Amino acid sequence: MADSVPASVPTIRQVVLDTTDARGLAEFYRRLFGLSYRAGDEPPADGAPDDADWLVLRNPGAVQLAFQQVERLAAPTWPDGEVPQQLHLDCTVADVAALDAQTERALSLGARLLRDRSDDPQEPLRVLADPAGHPFCLFVG
Repeated sequence: MADSVPASVPTIRQVVLDTTDARGLAEFYRRLFGLSYRAGDEPPADGAPDDADWLVLRNPGAVQLAFQQVERLAAPTWPDGEVPQQLHLDCTVADVAALDAQTERALSLGARLLRDRSDDPQEPLRVLADPAGHPFCLFVG
């Protein structure tokens, strides 16, 4: 029996990542994905304190990313450890050359490599962690 979809269903607006450094993590993803801040969420002028506890990155036509400041966060220790991923982002690239280039970009922005399956002929991929420890996958799609 097929599920029937109601005429009106919720729409996913954004994925929210908890972090102990909202601005730092937002900047990582802003630069990695080429996104822009929601009006009013831009970094403060030179020297002004940054007390942002909620930031949103716009992603026209797609799900946005938001960042929520928290006091403590148990960083995932996946794949080796007691703290699971909890959430991860899947990101596709066009080919293996793009996988290599975007992996290098992510690493230069502060990511860490967790798993390398770039030699998998069916689905070349790499799993990385952002500066707060949240895993994300880059794979050829």
